[in-house]
Amino acid sequence: MDYENSPFQQASNSFHPNPPFTPQPYAPQPQTKKKGVGWKIFWGIVLFLSVLTNLFLLISIAVMATFFSHTSGKPSMPKFDENVLIDGSRNRAIAVINVDNVIDSAISIRVKKQLEQAAKDSSVKAVIIRINSPGGYVSSSDQINYQIKQFRENTEKPTVAFMQTVAASGGYYAAVACDKIIAEPTVITGSIGVIMSHLVLQQLLEQKLGIDPVVIKSGEKKDWPSMFSATTPEQIQYLQERLIQPAFERFLEVVCQGRREVLTEPEIRDLADGSIYPAPQALEKRLIDQIGYLEEAVELAENLAGIHGARVIEYRERFALWQYLSAESKAPFSLNRSAILDLTTPQLMYLWDGR
Repeated sequence: MDYENSPFQQASNSFHPNPPFTPQPYAPQPQTKKKGVGWKIFWGIVLFLSVLTNLFLLISIAVMATFFSHTSGKPSMPKFDENVLIDGSRNRAIAVINVDNVIDSAISIRVKKQLEQAAKDSSVKAVIIRINSPGGYVSSSDQINYQIKQFRENTEKPTVAFMQTVAASGGYYAAVACDKIIAEPTVITGSIGVIMSHLVLQQLLEQKLGIDPVVIKSGEKKDWPSMFSATTPEQIQYLQERLIQPAFERFLEVVCQGRREVLTEPEIRDLADGSIYPAPQALEKRLIDQIGYLEEAVELAENLAGIHGARVIEYRERFALWQYLSAESKAPFSLNRSAILDLTTPQLMYLWDGR
């Protein structure tokens, strides 16, 4: 047997021991990046661009607000947009001005500005005062009445009061300044009179809450009527003479002026007991001139102006982005000092308080 050529011999001849160990120089291993670093960079860039965009928008809004506030003061720039209610001739227009909700100083100012715009517009031949209001503050109602009279006197453009739903007390006070009064069949009107109310919290404070109000005043009548003490008959008589009666007489005077062609002063005094009247009864008692809808009010205004086929427009507040943003930033109700005074101070009102 040939052992030299056997597989065992071949395997033995092919075996070699491991080579001696040779140390290698140290080479630092490259550090791998932590996971998520790329996303952090990406979102950082997005955040930066978002802040930059918002800053640009704020600057743009400020520039626009400045521009429009300057241009809105120019005489040639109308303060209100026109919404077409009935299409017609562009050279003959009838402007509708709304008196709605409780009449306050904001509504009085808005009506004044709209009347000024109608006075400057040569295409406006007549004005319809559309009233849907239970009345409001004495001074604001009186201001609207005065503004309508001034408009009629200065422009000689006829005005028609058009009543919808409710046109009572201060709403009727405004209506009698117009040339004619027309009301929808379901209207409630009248309520000629004055009202004033206030809260008395004396028992609540002293008996329930243990609060003893202290009022220091220079004279006996300084705090009449007071929410901290019961109202006496003497105080009621005082308020009747100083506040209620003068405001009531003013109301009668205004109605007498506005309805002098159809009603006498004694007739008006008989109607001025605070009563409300539905439209048919108001027509019977000559508090209004006609029953009808907007189309009849337009026809009446056209007849007074001597025109036909007029375009009927309604004034609307021009949209202002900065005013919207300012309003959004305000709380719907803030119990500050002014709000507390409004809640606790007696208010003299030409108001139908039909709650």
